[in-house]
Amino acid sequence: MGVSGSGKSTVGEWLADALGVPFADADAFHPRHNIEKMSAGVPLDDADRAPWLDAMAGWLARHGEGGAVLVCSALKHRYRDRLRQASARLFFLHMEGPFELIAERVARREGHFMPPSLLRSQFEALEPLGDDERGAAVSVAGTPEETRAEALAELERAGVC
Repeated sequence: MGVSGSGKSTVGEWLADALGVPFADADAFHPRHNIEKMSAGVPLDDADRAPWLDAMAGWLARHGEGGAVLVCSALKHRYRDRLRQASARLFFLHMEGPFELIAERVARREGHFMPPSLLRSQFEALEPLGDDERGAAVSVAGTPEETRAEALAELERAGVC
C-alpha cells in the first residue's frame, strides 16, 4: 500500500516472483470511468472506489489459500477493511517516503494515467496503518534493492513467508 510513485509495483512484482505467488496491480482493476477521471486530474471519491475495491477483494479471495501479492494504494483504513474482508491473512506493507522524494519519482514516470497533480491529495488522504491492522511500514528512501530487502524482512519477521 502507499501513494502513487512509492514503488509498490516494483517491490510487489519482485516479492511475488521471490515468493512464487500470483501478482496483481490495482490499476488493472479500475473501471474506465476511474482512469478517465484521474487522467483529467480529478481525485476519486469513495463511490468511484467501491467497485474497484470489490474487484480486488474478489481477486484476493480467489488467491487466499496459496497467497498472492496485490499492490494497491489502500490509502484509508476503511479501504483496507474492505480488502481484509476477503482475506483474514492479509498483511500490508506500507511503502512510505517523504513527499518530495515521491513527487520527484512521479514527475519522471512516463505512461501512467495518474498525473503528478494528484499526489498531494493522496498524501492528504493517507491513513497510516492502525494498531488493529497486520502490517509494517517500509521506507522507500533507499535503493530499490534496499527497499525490497526491507520488505522481505518485514514479511519474514511477521511469519508471512
